[in-house]
Amino acid sequence: MQAFETQLRDALSNATGVPAADLRIENPRDPALGDLAFPCFVLAKALKKAPPAIAAELAAKLNDELEGIEAIATGPYINFKVERGLLAKTIVGEIEAQGSQYGHGTDGAGKTIVIDLSSPNIAKPMSVGHLRSTVIGAAIQRIHDALGYRTVGINHIGDWGIQFGKLVTALDRWGSEVDLESDPIKALLALYVRYHEEEEGDPTLAEQSSKNFQELESGVDGHVRKTWKRLTELSLREFDKIYSRLGVTFDEVRGEAFYEPYLESTIERIQAAGVTQMSEGALIVDLTPIRKKMAPCLLRKTDGTTLYATRDLAAVFHRHELYDFDRCLYVVGGDQKFHFEQLKGVLKRMNVAWEPKVEHIAFGMMNLPEGKMSTREGRVVFLEDVLDRAAEEARKIIAEKNPELANADVIAEQVGVGAVVFNDLKREREKDIQFVWEEVLTFEGETGPYVQYTHARLGSILRKAAEAGEGTADPDWRALEDAAPLILRLGRFPAVLRSAAEHAEPSEITSWLSTCAREVNAWYTQHRVLGQEAGITAARLRLVAAAKSALAGGLALLGVAAPEEM
Repeated sequence: MQAFETQLRDALSNATGVPAADLRIENPRDPALGDLAFPCFVLAKALKKAPPAIAAELAAKLNDELEGIEAIATGPYINFKVERGLLAKTIVGEIEAQGSQYGHGTDGAGKTIVIDLSSPNIAKPMSVGHLRSTVIGAAIQRIHDALGYRTVGINHIGDWGIQFGKLVTALDRWGSEVDLESDPIKALLALYVRYHEEEEGDPTLAEQSSKNFQELESGVDGHVRKTWKRLTELSLREFDKIYSRLGVTFDEVRGEAFYEPYLESTIERIQAAGVTQMSEGALIVDLTPIRKKMAPCLLRKTDGTTLYATRDLAAVFHRHELYDFDRCLYVVGGDQKFHFEQLKGVLKRMNVAWEPKVEHIAFGMMNLPEGKMSTREGRVVFLEDVLDRAAEEARKIIAEKNPELANADVIAEQVGVGAVVFNDLKREREKDIQFVWEEVLTFEGETGPYVQYTHARLGSILRKAAEAGEGTADPDWRALEDAAPLILRLGRFPAVLRSAAEHAEPSEITSWLSTCAREVNAWYTQHRVLGQEAGITAARLRLVAAAKSALAGGLALLGVAAPEEM
C-alpha cells in the first residue's frame, strides 16, 4: 500500500499546499468504507473550514486527478477505494520485486539499537521461562534488522553473584554424588535445590558461601575461581544446544563477570556525580529525588561486594561508550520492573543525557498451573524437554498424514519448534502466560504449524502449475477482485512491520500472519487456481506466489521455518 499512500499524500499536498510529510494516510475504521482514508481535521485551521466541508471539496477535486482511485467524502474523512485490478497488480508487483525483503526498509539507516536478551543464569537450566526473553528479543532484533538498523544482540549471562558462592559450597560438600560431566545442568540444579533445603538447618553453609563469593570478587585465581570457570564453560555448552535449535545467535555473549574490571571506575563515576552516600556502612544512591518513597540503589554492601545493580550500571555505561546507541532495549521479565526503575533512576540523578534511550521491554511471566516456577525449589519445566516433545508430536502427525514425506525428521523439528516459538510470540508480550502442555503442543487453529502448512500448500500449487506448464499467460488482474481482502492484507504488511518495531511487539507480526493465512485459505478454497482460463490462472498463480513469499518473510522475522512440504 505504500505506493498508493505516497500517491495520495502527493495529490493532497498539491491540492492544499500542505507538505506531503505532514499528511497522514490511515486505514478506515470500517473496511467497507474504502481501502485508505485521510482525516481532514489537520486542514481545518489552515483552510478555515469545517472538516466535512473540506472533505467534500477535496474529494471532488481529487476524483478529477486520480486514476484508478476513487475519493469518497464521508463526514470529516476522505475514503479512497483502489480499482481492484490496479490494486492486485501493484501489490503483487511490490512483493515480486522485493521477494524475501518485502516490507523491509531503510528507516533505521545510521541508527544503532542494542538489545539485551535471553540472559540465562550459569549453572541453572534453561526453562520455558527463558524462552520468552530469548525468542521475543531475537524477533525484535530481526524486525529492526529488516528496517536497516544496526543491531547488537547481547546475551548478558548471569555468571556472577552470591549464588556462585553457594554452588561452590554445594560442589565441595556433595559434588561426588552427581554426574557433572554427562548432564551438568541437571546435576547443578540438584545441588542448588539441596543447598537451599539444608541451608536453614546448617548456618555454616551460608557462612562458607559468603566467604567463597568474597574470594571470587577478590580476583584471586584459586579454587573458587577455577570452579566458577568450569561451571561457566559447562553451562554455555548446554545453552548453545538450545540456541541452535531456536535459530538464535548473538553478537556478544558477555556475562556479568565481564564488567568486573569496570566496577570501580563505575562507582567512581557515580560518586563524582555527587549522588552517592554511605548508609550503615553500605554505598547507596538515594532515589527519593526521583520518586518519593523509592528505595535507594545499593552499589556496594558493607562487606565490600557489589550487586547486580552495580554490574548493570557498569554494563550500560560500557555499551553506550562502545555503540553510542539510539535505543538500548532490555528484554527482561516484568517482575524486574523495580530494578530498571532504579537503574534509570541513578542515570537520571547523574543527569545522563541518554537516559531516555534506555528502555525496559517488559514481558509477562510464564507460570505453571501450580504456581510460579522456582529453580530453588526444583519446580521448573526444561525448555529442551518442551522442544523435544513438540518435535515428537509433529513427527507422529507426519507419520499419520504424510508418511512418504522426505526429510520428515527435519520438518518435524521445524514444525515442533515453530509451534513452541509461535505460541509464545502470538500473545502481547506484557501478558502473563500459563504453561499448559496441551496448548503448547496443539497444531490446530491459529498456530505456527497452521501458517507453515498454508505456506507449504501454496508451494504445492505452484509446483503443480510448473509441472503442467500453467501460468505463462498475461495475468487478468481483474479476476482477482474477489481476493481484495487478502491483497489488502498483504499490502499492509510493511506498516505492520514498522509498528512492530516501534512498539517492540512481535505479536503484531504473528497476528498478521495468522489473519493472512486464514484469508489465503478462505480465498483459495473458493477459487480454483489451476485449469482455469489462461489469464485467470496466471493472475491467481501470481497471487499465490506473492502470498507464499510474504508468509515466509513474516515467519523468518519470528525465527520460524517455512517448510516447502509438510
